Amino acid sequence: MPAITVDDILVLPRLPRPEQTMRQRPVRTVTTAHKQLEGAGFEVRRPFPSLDVRTADPFILLDHMGPVAYEPYQAKGAPWHPHRGFETVTYMIDGTMVHHDSNGGGGTIAEGDTQWMTAGSGILHDELPAEELVISGGVFHGVQLWVNLPRSLKMADPRYQDLRASELTLVTSHDGGALVRIIAGNVGGYEGPGSTYTPIAYAHASISPGARLETPWPQEFTAMAYVLAGSGTVGDEGRTLTEGQLAVLGHGEAVALAADDRQEGPTGQFEVLLLGGAPIREPVVQYGPFVMNSKQEIIDAVTDFEAGRMGHIPAEHMTGRRLGE
Repeated sequence: MPAITVDDILVLPRLPRPEQTMRQRPVRTVTTAHKQLEGAGFEVRRPFPSLDVRTADPFILLDHMGPVAYEPYQAKGAPWHPHRGFETVTYMIDGTMVHHDSNGGGGTIAEGDTQWMTAGSGILHDELPAEELVISGGVFHGVQLWVNLPRSLKMADPRYQDLRASELTLVTSHDGGALVRIIAGNVGGYEGPGSTYTPIAYAHASISPGARLETPWPQEFTAMAYVLAGSGTVGDEGRTLTEGQLAVLGHGEAVALAADDRQEGPTGQFEVLLLGGAPIREPVVQYGPFVMNSKQEIIDAVTDFEAGRMGHIPAEHMTGRRLGE
């Protein structure tokens, strides 16, 4: 799990330790992600939406892709498809993915990079493993998060943000036992580089065996912790959390995680995504790649897509057959 790292995390700025008067967020639920196939047939683990977590406002979906070691010509992606009404945030940990869209955005998402695509009023795009990965095989590991947009921004102009690993804000815990990569929003007073329409906080923490990560968390935000690898506990109550599990936290002003003394994951650390945001509290109607507020808006989205009003596949991508499809 390369992601972005540093040789000595003790040189990094430190997150403030929550004041004793701050309420630690309790654990509401712990859910194990279910598995399903997406795109051209690659497997994902999806903690939400699920039977246990029907709403994660302001988020729509979280897909954990891999980790998987592909044989040559085994890797698959998601060929051209539309989106409207939300943002996709793709964070790569191992391997590389290539993205193109009908708005002229795109490029290679390498290890530690984040691709932030605002679908808004509508866009077409594809997401494919890099040709080198398809030809030679290799490890692939990433996460895609769907962030909802409020009614007033669902028809915003599409946009694309290419966040390189070197741009992420790197901090450590107050005791130097964890590396925290802030992708977007404010965590403990430090801002990530992602520009968000919907206010959120999103970070990837690597917690050393036996170490503890505590940080203030915006009181008005929801809060969740998803385990990419390893094992540990969450909350003052010490609720057990292992790979592929999501903890939904209750109200409070701080978040606490602790790594088990022994870690079985590939990095030897407790690898956790921290995410939350300001709830939108509007009706959500989803039909595949469209997320709107009403059934009529979904019908309109399908009509617009079929009429070509969400853009067209660029000519250079319409001939031949791409590797991995």
